[in-house]
Amino acid sequence: MSTPRHARPGPLSGVRVVELAGIGPGPFAAMLLADLGADVVRVDRPGGAVLGIDPAYDLTNRNKRSVLVDLKADGGAETVLDLVARADVLIEGYRPGVAERLGVGPEPCLARNPRLVYGRMTGWGQTGPLAPAAGHDIAYLAVTGTLGMIGPDPEGPPTVPANLVGDYAGGSLYLVIGVLAALRHAREHGEGQIVDAAIVDGAAHLAMMIHGMLAAGSWQDRRGVNLLDGGCPFYGVYATADGGHMAVGALEQRFYAEFARLLGLGETAEARDDLARWPELRDAVAARFRTRTRDEWTAVFEGTDACVAPVLSLREAPGHPHLAARGTFVTHEGLVQPAPAPRFSATPGAVRTGPARPGADTDEVARDWSVPSLTGATPPPDAAAKEPSA
Repeated sequence: MSTPRHARPGPLSGVRVVELAGIGPGPFAAMLLADLGADVVRVDRPGGAVLGIDPAYDLTNRNKRSVLVDLKADGGAETVLDLVARADVLIEGYRPGVAERLGVGPEPCLARNPRLVYGRMTGWGQTGPLAPAAGHDIAYLAVTGTLGMIGPDPEGPPTVPANLVGDYAGGSLYLVIGVLAALRHAREHGEGQIVDAAIVDGAAHLAMMIHGMLAAGSWQDRRGVNLLDGGCPFYGVYATADGGHMAVGALEQRFYAEFARLLGLGETAEARDDLARWPELRDAVAARFRTRTRDEWTAVFEGTDACVAPVLSLREAPGHPHLAARGTFVTHEGLVQPAPAPRFSATPGAVRTGPARPGADTDEVARDWSVPSLTGATPPPDAAAKEPSA
């Protein structure tokens, strides 16, 4: 069950965030802050949804409020600066130089609010020869070496991991980490700053352990031949009799022993420590999994330490008994969606509202944030007495 619209639980309750509308990692980062209780106001542009889909289904805009501002119109930039004056954080995902041309770059924003954390989300970063170039998740992963190491086939192409590793792990999560660190600094020292979050930086950083293994000689610089990339027969995915799949991660000896016993590998299990016999072991594991359906194998491994799990679809996942028991997914206004994460014992987050409709909250935000320029309204009598939260 969701909480009332104005009740803002979560550890970031009281933090105000201005999000300049974009797509991908910027909105997701702002949603993470909103899930944690921040009051996120998304500045949408006139002319409809950026993604071309019904805004009612854009879950990355949940827990936010939306106002409409035309940054290219007279007074548009000044209205955003009025919001900035009352904010703690601004998030934008334009190409380098665009925010400056629109009049809402770091210089005017920090001049208006010296304690502002100005978060910039890009693929290539604010500097470097590719900074002004267009790009998408797959290209950022490609040049960092991250894409090249993903996939089980050393002779085939890399596996495309949707846009999760680049946009959201290397992008959104690193932006949020940077914003929260800078916010702490601003509150302790009264000094705002710019956070330059580039997907190439984050995607490279995510591979830190692999770089260490590569340097130590325990990782080959080619995919599909290593312990964690599908090269290992007891760390991978196998097809079942009904066309389903089971994921196996039985790396440690004691977990592997349980896996081999339950799968019925027999003497072939001894090939675990003989790299030359890994193809034989892989074939044996694959053959065993093909003898039963996904649900039958799920029942075999359920409740054991064999480290085996069924591969579920997006629609199946919310019904998994463990995820259902934890409330990993919630339903709000008829939309099934992941619950806020991580969890807090004293200041829990919540899904308070559904996706913000562009401009639907303009009057409300103008009143709550005391920004009459949004609507031309007269501020309430006590507005002048309210201090900005930054």
